[in-house]
Amino acid sequence: MFGRSKKDVPGIDLEQKEMIENAQKRIKQKRGLFTHFVVFLIGSVGLIIIANRPNVEDIAIVLGLKWWTWVIFVWLLLLAYHAFNVFITKRLLGPEWENKQYDKLVKIQMKRMEQLEKKVEKEHEMPATKTATNTATSERKITMIAAAGANNELGKDGDLVWHLPDDFKRFKSLTTGHHIIMGRKTFESFPKPLPNRTHVILTRDINYTAEGCVIVHNMDAALATASGDENPFIIGGGEIYTLGLEFANRIELTRIHSSFNVDTYFPEIDEKKWKLKTSIHHPIDEKHKYSFDYETWEKV
Repeated sequence: MFGRSKKDVPGIDLEQKEMIENAQKRIKQKRGLFTHFVVFLIGSVGLIIIANRPNVEDIAIVLGLKWWTWVIFVWLLLLAYHAFNVFITKRLLGPEWENKQYDKLVKIQMKRMEQLEKKVEKEHEMPATKTATNTATSERKITMIAAAGANNELGKDGDLVWHLPDDFKRFKSLTTGHHIIMGRKTFESFPKPLPNRTHVILTRDINYTAEGCVIVHNMDAALATASGDENPFIIGGGEIYTLGLEFANRIELTRIHSSFNVDTYFPEIDEKKWKLKTSIHHPIDEKHKYSFDYETWEKV
Protein backbone atom coordinates (compact mmCIF):
# COMPACT_ATOMS: atom_id res chain seq x y z
CA MET A 1 0.00 0.00 0.00
CA PHE A 2 2.99 2.24 0.53
CA GLY A 3 4.58 1.68 -2.87
CA ARG A 4 4.04 5.32 -3.72
CA SER A 5 4.44 8.28 -1.39
CA LYS A 6 1.17 10.08 -0.54
CA LYS A 7 2.97 13.34 -1.24
CA ASP A 8 3.09 12.29 -4.91
CA VAL A 9 -0.72 12.60 -5.09
CA PRO A 10 -1.78 16.28 -4.93
CA GLY A 11 -4.62 16.92 -2.50
CA ILE A 12 -4.92 13.38 -1.17
CA ASP A 13 -4.00 14.36 2.41
CA LEU A 14 -6.61 17.10 2.46
CA GLU A 15 -9.18 14.66 1.16
CA GLN A 16 -8.45 12.20 3.96
CA LYS A 17 -8.72 14.94 6.55
CA GLU A 18 -12.01 16.08 5.04
CA MET A 19 -13.40 12.54 5.24
CA ILE A 20 -12.58 12.39 8.96
CA GLU A 21 -14.16 15.78 9.62
CA ASN A 22 -17.27 14.87 7.61
CA ALA A 23 -17.64 11.66 9.58
CA GLN A 24 -17.49 13.61 12.85
CA LYS A 25 -20.16 15.99 11.54
CA ARG A 26 -22.37 13.08 10.44
CA ILE A 27 -22.12 11.48 13.87
CA LYS A 28 -23.19 14.75 15.53
CA GLN A 29 -26.00 15.20 13.00
CA LYS A 30 -27.34 11.72 13.64
CA ARG A 31 -27.29 12.29 17.38
CA GLY A 32 -28.97 15.70 16.92
CA LEU A 33 -31.66 14.21 14.68
CA PHE A 34 -32.42 11.58 17.27
CA THR A 35 -32.63 14.28 19.97
CA HIS A 36 -35.07 16.36 17.92
CA PHE A 37 -37.19 13.30 17.26
CA VAL A 38 -37.38 12.54 21.00
CA VAL A 39 -38.46 16.13 21.80
CA PHE A 40 -41.10 15.98 19.07
CA LEU A 41 -42.34 12.59 20.27
CA ILE A 42 -42.60 13.60 23.94
CA GLY A 43 -44.30 16.91 23.06
CA SER A 44 -46.78 15.22 20.74
CA VAL A 45 -47.71 12.60 23.33
CA GLY A 46 -48.20 15.36 25.93
CA LEU A 47 -50.47 17.35 23.63
CA ILE A 48 -52.49 14.26 22.71
CA ILE A 49 -53.04 13.47 26.39
CA ILE A 50 -54.20 17.04 27.08
CA ALA A 51 -56.45 17.09 24.02
CA ASN A 52 -58.20 13.86 25.07
CA ARG A 53 -58.86 14.83 28.66
CA PRO A 54 -62.52 15.42 29.75
CA ASN A 55 -63.64 19.06 29.71
CA VAL A 56 -60.80 19.90 27.33
CA GLU A 57 -62.37 23.29 26.59
CA ASP A 58 -62.22 24.24 30.27
CA ILE A 59 -58.59 23.10 30.44
CA ALA A 60 -57.75 25.11 27.32
CA ILE A 61 -59.29 28.20 28.89
CA VAL A 62 -57.27 27.71 32.08
CA LEU A 63 -54.07 27.19 30.08
CA GLY A 64 -54.79 30.29 28.07
CA LEU A 65 -55.39 32.45 31.13
CA LYS A 66 -52.66 31.19 33.42
CA TRP A 67 -49.24 31.52 31.82
CA TRP A 68 -47.51 29.59 34.57
CA THR A 69 -49.22 26.37 33.47
CA TRP A 70 -47.31 26.59 30.20
CA VAL A 71 -44.09 27.04 32.15
CA ILE A 72 -44.84 23.87 34.12
CA PHE A 73 -45.69 21.99 30.91
CA VAL A 74 -42.43 23.06 29.23
CA TRP A 75 -40.48 22.18 32.38
CA LEU A 76 -42.06 18.71 32.48
CA LEU A 77 -41.28 18.29 28.78
CA LEU A 78 -37.61 19.16 29.36
CA LEU A 79 -37.47 16.91 32.42
CA ALA A 80 -38.88 13.99 30.44
CA TYR A 81 -36.43 14.64 27.61
CA HIS A 82 -33.48 14.89 30.00
CA ALA A 83 -34.40 11.58 31.63
CA PHE A 84 -34.78 9.95 28.22
CA ASN A 85 -31.43 11.39 27.12
CA VAL A 86 -29.61 10.10 30.21
CA PHE A 87 -31.10 6.61 30.35
CA ILE A 88 -31.77 5.86 26.67
CA THR A 89 -29.89 8.13 24.25
CA LYS A 90 -26.51 7.82 25.99
CA ARG A 91 -26.81 4.04 25.84
CA LEU A 92 -28.06 3.79 22.27
CA LEU A 93 -25.72 6.45 20.84
CA GLY A 94 -22.79 6.16 23.26
CA PRO A 95 -19.08 5.42 22.68
CA GLU A 96 -19.75 1.93 21.27
CA TRP A 97 -22.07 3.35 18.62
CA GLU A 98 -19.59 6.11 17.78
CA ASN A 99 -16.71 3.64 17.51
CA LYS A 100 -18.75 1.64 14.99
CA GLN A 101 -19.27 4.82 12.97
CA TYR A 102 -15.50 5.44 12.94
CA ASP A 103 -14.83 1.83 11.98
CA LYS A 104 -17.09 2.28 8.96
CA LEU A 105 -15.18 5.44 8.09
CA VAL A 106 -11.82 3.66 8.25
CA LYS A 107 -13.04 0.89 5.93
CA ILE A 108 -14.46 3.40 3.45
CA GLN A 109 -11.28 5.46 3.56
CA MET A 110 -8.99 2.45 3.06
CA LYS A 111 -11.06 1.28 0.11
CA ARG A 112 -10.99 4.74 -1.45
CA MET A 113 -7.25 5.03 -0.86
CA GLU A 114 -6.68 1.75 -2.70
CA GLN A 115 -8.77 3.01 -5.61
CA LEU A 116 -6.85 6.28 -5.74
CA GLU A 117 -3.48 4.53 -5.58
CA LYS A 118 -4.45 2.18 -8.40
CA LYS A 119 -5.54 5.17 -10.46
CA VAL A 120 -2.29 7.05 -9.76
CA GLU A 121 -0.13 4.00 -10.52
CA LYS A 122 -2.00 3.48 -13.77
CA GLU A 123 -1.60 7.11 -14.85
CA HIS A 124 2.02 7.38 -13.69
CA GLU A 125 3.58 3.99 -14.26
CA MET A 126 7.13 3.66 -12.97
CA PRO A 127 9.88 1.13 -13.77
CA ALA A 128 9.81 -1.95 -11.57
CA THR A 129 13.24 -1.31 -10.03
CA LYS A 130 12.34 2.25 -9.09
CA THR A 131 9.02 1.18 -7.58
CA ALA A 132 10.78 -1.39 -5.43
CA THR A 133 13.18 1.26 -4.15
CA ASN A 134 10.32 3.60 -3.31
CA THR A 135 8.53 0.83 -1.42
CA ALA A 136 11.54 0.33 0.80
CA THR A 137 12.20 4.01 1.49
CA SER A 138 8.60 5.21 1.92
CA GLU A 139 7.42 2.49 4.34
CA ARG A 140 5.31 4.18 6.99
CA LYS A 141 6.62 4.33 10.53
CA ILE A 142 4.31 4.58 13.53
CA THR A 143 6.51 5.62 16.42
CA MET A 144 5.91 5.63 20.16
CA ILE A 145 8.15 8.21 21.82
CA ALA A 146 8.63 8.35 25.58
CA ALA A 147 11.02 8.88 28.47
CA ALA A 148 10.88 6.24 31.20
CA GLY A 149 12.76 5.34 34.36
CA ALA A 150 14.62 2.13 35.08
CA ASN A 151 11.33 0.40 36.00
CA ASN A 152 9.27 1.97 33.15
CA GLU A 153 8.17 4.92 35.29
CA LEU A 154 6.52 7.71 33.26
CA GLY A 155 5.15 10.34 35.64
CA LYS A 156 2.96 11.25 38.57
CA ASP A 157 -0.27 13.27 38.71
CA GLY A 158 -0.07 13.92 34.97
CA ASP A 159 3.44 15.41 35.07
CA LEU A 160 7.06 14.34 34.66
CA VAL A 161 9.24 13.76 37.73
CA TRP A 162 12.52 14.75 36.04
CA HIS A 163 13.91 17.61 33.96
CA LEU A 164 16.05 16.66 30.95
CA PRO A 165 16.53 19.64 28.59
CA ASP A 166 18.39 17.67 25.93
CA ASP A 167 15.61 15.07 25.83
CA PHE A 168 13.04 17.86 25.33
CA LYS A 169 15.10 19.14 22.39
CA ARG A 170 15.24 15.66 20.87
CA PHE A 171 11.48 15.21 21.28
CA LYS A 172 10.90 18.53 19.52
CA SER A 173 13.31 17.67 16.70
CA LEU A 174 11.72 14.27 16.03
CA THR A 175 8.03 15.24 16.27
CA THR A 176 7.97 18.69 14.59
CA GLY A 177 5.97 18.60 11.38
CA HIS A 178 4.16 15.38 12.30
CA HIS A 179 0.89 14.21 13.86
CA ILE A 180 1.19 13.54 17.59
CA ILE A 181 -1.39 11.18 19.10
CA MET A 182 -2.08 11.52 22.81
CA GLY A 183 -4.65 11.07 25.54
CA ARG A 184 -6.74 13.90 26.97
CA LYS A 185 -4.74 14.11 30.20
CA THR A 186 -1.46 14.37 28.31
CA PHE A 187 -2.83 17.18 26.16
CA GLU A 188 -4.16 19.05 29.19
CA SER A 189 -0.74 18.82 30.87
CA PHE A 190 0.69 21.13 28.15
CA PRO A 191 0.72 24.87 28.91
CA LYS A 192 -0.39 25.32 25.31
CA PRO A 193 -0.50 23.19 22.12
CA LEU A 194 2.93 22.29 20.78
CA PRO A 195 3.83 24.38 17.71
CA ASN A 196 4.13 22.95 14.19
CA ARG A 197 2.45 19.66 15.06
CA THR A 198 -1.05 18.27 14.45
CA HIS A 199 -2.62 17.26 17.76
CA VAL A 200 -4.80 14.13 17.70
CA ILE A 201 -6.51 13.59 21.06
CA LEU A 202 -7.87 10.15 21.95
CA THR A 203 -10.56 10.25 24.63
CA ARG A 204 -13.64 8.32 25.78
CA ASP A 205 -15.49 11.61 26.35
CA ILE A 206 -17.74 12.01 23.31
CA ASN A 207 -18.41 15.66 24.17
CA TYR A 208 -14.75 16.68 24.53
CA THR A 209 -13.50 19.55 22.35
CA ALA A 210 -10.16 21.33 21.99
CA GLU A 211 -9.57 24.20 19.59
CA GLY A 212 -7.31 23.32 16.67
CA CYS A 213 -7.16 19.62 17.59
CA VAL A 214 -8.67 16.47 16.11
CA ILE A 215 -10.74 14.49 18.62
CA VAL A 216 -11.10 10.71 18.19
CA HIS A 217 -12.29 7.85 20.37
CA ASN A 218 -10.18 4.87 19.32
CA MET A 219 -6.69 4.21 17.98
CA ASP A 220 -7.94 3.14 14.53
CA ALA A 221 -9.57 6.54 14.07
CA ALA A 222 -6.45 8.32 15.38
CA LEU A 223 -4.22 6.58 12.85
CA ALA A 224 -6.77 7.12 10.06
CA THR A 225 -6.65 10.84 10.82
CA ALA A 226 -2.85 10.74 10.52
CA SER A 227 -2.84 8.50 7.44
CA GLY A 228 -1.18 11.17 5.30
CA ASP A 229 1.77 11.33 7.69
CA GLU A 230 4.55 8.83 6.98
CA ASN A 231 5.72 8.96 10.60
CA PRO A 232 3.05 9.86 13.18
CA PHE A 233 4.07 9.77 16.84
CA ILE A 234 2.21 8.31 19.82
CA ILE A 235 3.29 10.44 22.80
CA GLY A 236 1.32 9.12 25.79
CA GLY A 237 0.20 8.71 28.45
CA GLY A 238 0.34 5.22 29.89
CA GLU A 239 -3.00 3.91 28.56
CA ILE A 240 -2.35 5.34 25.10
CA TYR A 241 1.09 3.69 24.97
CA THR A 242 -0.51 0.36 25.89
CA LEU A 243 -3.11 0.79 23.12
CA GLY A 244 -0.48 1.88 20.63
CA LEU A 245 1.96 -0.96 21.26
CA GLU A 246 0.26 -3.30 18.77
CA PHE A 247 0.09 -0.59 16.07
CA ALA A 248 3.60 0.87 16.42
CA ASN A 249 6.63 -0.48 14.60
CA ARG A 250 9.21 1.80 16.23
CA ILE A 251 9.87 3.02 19.78
CA GLU A 252 12.06 6.02 20.56
CA LEU A 253 12.68 5.53 24.29
CA THR A 254 14.77 7.69 26.58
CA ARG A 255 15.77 5.25 29.32
CA ILE A 256 16.62 7.16 32.51
CA HIS A 257 19.00 5.36 34.86
CA SER A 258 17.12 5.93 38.10
CA SER A 259 13.93 4.85 39.88
CA PHE A 260 11.03 7.16 40.69
CA ASN A 261 7.80 7.27 42.70
CA VAL A 262 5.10 7.50 40.01
CA ASP A 263 1.54 6.43 39.21
CA THR A 264 1.94 5.89 35.43
CA TYR A 265 4.12 3.37 33.62
CA PHE A 266 5.34 2.62 30.09
CA PRO A 267 4.38 -0.89 28.90
CA GLU A 268 7.00 -3.62 29.12
CA ILE A 269 8.92 -4.12 25.86
CA ASP A 270 8.80 -7.77 24.80
CA GLU A 271 12.29 -8.46 23.41
CA LYS A 272 10.92 -11.39 21.43
CA LYS A 273 8.87 -8.91 19.39
CA TRP A 274 11.19 -5.89 19.53
CA LYS A 275 14.86 -5.45 18.72
CA LEU A 276 17.11 -2.70 20.09
CA LYS A 277 18.70 -1.06 17.04
CA THR A 278 20.69 1.80 18.59
CA SER A 279 21.53 3.13 22.05
CA ILE A 280 23.27 6.47 22.67
CA HIS A 281 24.42 7.33 26.18
CA HIS A 282 24.01 10.76 27.78
CA PRO A 283 25.97 11.26 31.02
CA ILE A 284 25.12 13.36 34.05
CA ASP A 285 26.14 17.02 33.68
CA GLU A 286 25.31 20.45 35.10
CA LYS A 287 21.89 20.47 33.34
CA HIS A 288 20.99 16.83 33.80
CA LYS A 289 20.65 15.24 37.23
CA TYR A 290 20.35 11.72 35.80
CA SER A 291 22.22 9.81 33.11
CA PHE A 292 20.13 8.24 30.35
CA ASP A 293 20.24 6.45 27.00
CA TYR A 294 18.45 7.27 23.76
CA GLU A 295 17.16 3.85 22.65
CA THR A 296 15.62 3.06 19.28
CA TRP A 297 13.61 -0.15 19.12
CA GLU A 298 12.08 -1.70 16.01
CA LYS A 299 9.46 -4.40 15.78
CA VAL A 300 10.83 -7.73 14.60
